[in-house]
Amino acid sequence: MTFELPAIELVEIFPQVEDYCGLRILAGMSPRTPQAAARGLPNTLYGVSLLREGQVVGMGRIIGDGGCFYSVVDIAVTPDLQGRGLGRRILDALDAWLRANAEPSAFATLVADGDARHLYAKYGFAESAPHAVNMEYVVGARSAG
Repeated sequence: MTFELPAIELVEIFPQVEDYCGLRILAGMSPRTPQAAARGLPNTLYGVSLLREGQVVGMGRIIGDGGCFYSVVDIAVTPDLQGRGLGRRILDALDAWLRANAEPSAFATLVADGDARHLYAKYGFAESAPHAVNMEYVVGARSAG
């Protein structure tokens, strides 16, 4: 017998504090306090959520100064759905927003955990320091792909 997963919808709304904090922990990321999340999340320039039956199962967002520098942060997918292309779906949305809204000379950066750097490299991010896996790219210099 084959069971299909319910549809997963990408929405251009970032999770609220409770879902954000819970998904970070569930996905194995370092925890954030509800107080820090309540203060930081309103500063999101652009964010997306993946919803399955109304529940947040993935997220990603962009923060920055809106001109020169942007950081891609908080990319997470629940463990039961990892490895199914959902991280790419999140990155596709974030990358499209950057291309439509950032100046061509702007830098987009992120910090890559583990093997996620291989996915990020497909979007043009490159390692920028020998002691940390901190990645960046010049938005206008990268071809779509």
